[in-house]
Amino acid sequence: MNGPILELDSVCKRFRLPGLRNAGKSVHAMEDVSFAIGRGRSLALVGESGSGKTTTAAVICGMYERTSGEIRFDGAPVKPFRSRAESLAYKKNVQMIFQDPFGSLNPTHTIRSILERPFLIHGLARTKGELEAGLRDILELVGLTPPEDFLRRFPHELSGGQRQRINIARTFAVQPKLILADEPTSMLDVSIRMGIMNMMLDLKEKRQVSYLYITHDLAGARYMSTDLAVMYAGMIMETGPTEEVIARTLHPYVALLKASAPAPGEKREGEALRLEGELPSLVDPPPGCRFKSRCPVAVPACSSSVPQLRDLGEGHRVRCHLA
Repeated sequence: MNGPILELDSVCKRFRLPGLRNAGKSVHAMEDVSFAIGRGRSLALVGESGSGKTTTAAVICGMYERTSGEIRFDGAPVKPFRSRAESLAYKKNVQMIFQDPFGSLNPTHTIRSILERPFLIHGLARTKGELEAGLRDILELVGLTPPEDFLRRFPHELSGGQRQRINIARTFAVQPKLILADEPTSMLDVSIRMGIMNMMLDLKEKRQVSYLYITHDLAGARYMSTDLAVMYAGMIMETGPTEEVIARTLHPYVALLKASAPAPGEKREGEALRLEGELPSLVDPPPGCRFKSRCPVAVPACSSSVPQLRDLGEGHRVRCHLA
C-alpha cells in the first residue's frame, strides 16, 4: 500500500465541562485538525504547552474518542473498538512513548515483568525460549547490555535515560507501524537527550516505522522530522515538509517560533519578534483566528472568520488570511 500510514481529516475533540453553571460549555481542545504521516516518515507536531499536542496523540491511539472528523490508519477508517481483539489489533500497530520515564514504569515490577507483558498480551512468544530470546533482542536493540543485568532490576535502580530506553524497548517489542512519541526527551538531562534522539532515528530506519514526534522545541523537531505541523490553541497553523516550512515560513506564529530559536549559524534579521497578548480561551472560543490576539500583523478579517488550512503547493499548507 502506497498511501499515508495515518491521516487525520478535520478531527475535533471537545471536553464537556462539569457542573450546572457550565451547562452546554466545552473545551475545544482540537478543532479541524488535519495532517498525514507518510510511511517511513516522521512528522513533528510542534506547539507551546496547552496547544493540544498530547490530546491529539491520545485521540489517535484511542485513549479519547474523537468528537468529529475522520482518522484513517493504513488506508482504513478507524472506528470505535467493538471488542478487545479489535483494540489489541490496532494498539499493536500504534504504540506510544510517554513523556515521563519515571511515572510510566510500574515501580513494583522488575524490568523483566514490564517487558514480558507486550509479548504475552499480543501472543508474540509461544514458548519460554521465544520469550527469553525476544527479551534479549529488544534490550540489545536499545543498547542495554548485557540484558541479564537489566532484567532483574527495578525501575528505581536505573537512570532516567535507561528508563526511557526501557519505554522505547517496550514500544518496539510489538513491532508497530506507527509510534507516537510525546516529548520523549523533555524530562531527561541535556547530556543524554541527543543519544536518545539518535537511537530513535536509527530504530526508525532499522524497523521501517513512522513517527509522530511531539515537541515544543522547533530545533529538535527539525532534527527529528521529515515533515512538520505547528499547532496553536487546538488548531494546525502550518504544515508541510520540514525544510520547506522552515525555509518559507508563512504563518506569523511559526515565524515567531523560528525567530525565538534560530538554527546554529543562522542570524536574526532586524529586530527580534515578540510574542505578546493573551492566549485565547478554549472554552467556546470567540470567532476568527485563534492567534489574532497575539498576532503582530492581524487584519480585520482575522476577527471575523476562521481562516481555512489552504494548500499552497508542495504539500505546504497554512491557516492564515495573509498567506
